Amino acid sequence: MPEDRLSEIAEFAEAENLFRIQDEAPEAVKTALGMASARIGGGVVLAMRNDPIGGCWNKALGLGFTEPITHGLIEEVCGFLRERGSPGAHLQIAPSVLPPDWDEIRAAHGLTAEDEWVKLVCPIEEFRHGATELRVGPVDGPRAGEAASIFLRGFEMPEGALSDMFATVVRLDGFGAFAAWDGDDMVANAYVLFNGEAAELSGAATLRGHRNRGAQTALLGLRADAAAKAGCRWLVAETNLPPVGLANPSLNNMLRAGFRPLYTRRNWLWKP
Repeated sequence: MPEDRLSEIAEFAEAENLFRIQDEAPEAVKTALGMASARIGGGVVLAMRNDPIGGCWNKALGLGFTEPITHGLIEEVCGFLRERGSPGAHLQIAPSVLPPDWDEIRAAHGLTAEDEWVKLVCPIEEFRHGATELRVGPVDGPRAGEAASIFLRGFEMPEGALSDMFATVVRLDGFGAFAAWDGDDMVANAYVLFNGEAAELSGAATLRGHRNRGAQTALLGLRADAAAKAGCRWLVAETNLPPVGLANPSLNNMLRAGFRPLYTRRNWLWKP
């Protein structure tokens, strides 16, 4: 498959995943967090006025594939964020669709360069499974709240309304959730969205004290198997690019499982 087409599939899978998690959250959660979402310029824009972790859930993704990135498009994106009271947001744009005048556009809208993420893909048939001593399996509706708690605690994020948001994910069409247990205790979990050709591995976390036991490797395998059953051809994921000399365990797990980096993508920070 041509790299530009694969980039489009990968970006749209990530964008749809985050859009649906936030757009289909319960109304009480949306009100508590001050959430708003929109489809703009072929991509998605997500605002969370009361983001409990300072802008992590405020994003624009998937831009530049169905419409070119222009001053007008970025003004519309920033205008939406500003009107919804966003405390700040990251515009995450594939490098292949940045226009020649991007430096001029970003300067005009006050966008500053931050860290880079790695976008990764793996053909379903090339995925390599790993093992763990922990028990792993799917998460059903009654365990959805527990899984949401594990996810947020694993990332050291506050719970509250965010827990209610993630507890809903298990019940959304096209999503799956899986967990790992140490005896009777859930210690890790992971989510996936089946989005046509691509399965977006949308997040995974393990509690401190239970890491380095193969939980995430095994949860990658469960999601890959589920994606194959759903008819997906590609596994898609993204994670932060570690500084030189440091490691990102999530990135290493995916590389061992057969993922390959598709590109690195800069985070562009907008502040009101």
